[in-house]
Amino acid sequence: MKHHQQQHHHGHHQGFWRMWGWPIALGLLTTFGLISALFSDGGLGDILAWIALGIPVVAGAWYGWRKTPTGNGKS
Repeated sequence: MKHHQQQHHHGHHQGFWRMWGWPIALGLLTTFGLISALFSDGGLGDILAWIALGIPVVAGAWYGWRKTPTGNGKS
């Protein structure tokens, strides 16, 4: 019985990260990018901010364009 509970807990934990892993990672990247942009004064800080803020934008655009329309076929 205890083994079954551990498997269920592990599956629940894995499901959490499967659903929320990428949104959390993108949120952390955005936070890092915004803080880097706020406190940097050119140079490497600005480059890191551009990269950290660009990755979530590219990921969102890629996901939005690759998603096929649902419903009755009208878009």
